Amino acid sequence: MLSIVDLDEDKTVFNVQAHSGIVNCIDGIGGATSGGYGAPEIVTGGRDGCVRVWDARVNEPVLSLEPEEGQSARDCWSVAFGNSYDDEERCVVAGYDNGDVKMFDLRTNSLRYETNCKNGVTGLEFDRKDIEMNKLVVTTLESKFRTYDLRTYHQEEGFAHVSERAHKSTVWLGKHLPQNRDIFMTGGGNGGFNIYKYHYPNNRVAESKKDKAPIGVAGSVELLNSRVISTQPIVSFDWSDSREGLCVLSCLDQSLRVFIVTKLNKY
Repeated sequence: MLSIVDLDEDKTVFNVQAHSGIVNCIDGIGGATSGGYGAPEIVTGGRDGCVRVWDARVNEPVLSLEPEEGQSARDCWSVAFGNSYDDEERCVVAGYDNGDVKMFDLRTNSLRYETNCKNGVTGLEFDRKDIEMNKLVVTTLESKFRTYDLRTYHQEEGFAHVSERAHKSTVWLGKHLPQNRDIFMTGGGNGGFNIYKYHYPNNRVAESKKDKAPIGVAGSVELLNSRVISTQPIVSFDWSDSREGLCVLSCLDQSLRVFIVTKLNKY
């Protein structure tokens, strides 16, 4: 089930059977307060392999991306909105248990890009939702995450990316600092969180040796700090929009922790 609750009125204002199985992931966009342009929408991904976009004004999905008939359904573990820089443009990226990452263009109703990360995709986040897509962090099983440069697409090579190992365990999520989109944190299965900074290359675009077409150039990531704060995985995290460095996170040890990460500006 997908439900929207009005906390002021203490009542459910939207309730729908979103998927035939467990809803694994959710993201929202639109409106004056949640980031992005255009209509407020919610995207969900489920165990049934479907990705569905919802508008709370109607009880049917605005868009339903489902496995083709006869194709085995892959568990959708993560979804994220992005590229919402005007009232027309918007895309959804989804990650699956087999390592697939698929980007759907909601304006043209088409598959814009797909790749495979070789490990189950546990988390996805654009560095900002309300700009022309710039970077995407993809976290996976087997201690890895990738940062994609989304400004230049090559027909054969796709988007350039840099891959890193972290936490010596599953990387459950990656979250960008709202005040500086080049800084992001990752939460690991070892109960630790790492803070990284992305460094752009001198030139983000080069010429492909194969066909002379423009091709993206990935930057590098620098580990700024690392700390293990629990014996259990970090499974959720959020930065404060109003105070730089203030964050809240939860772990599977049934704890909720609030931190202030200082001296971010010096990096």
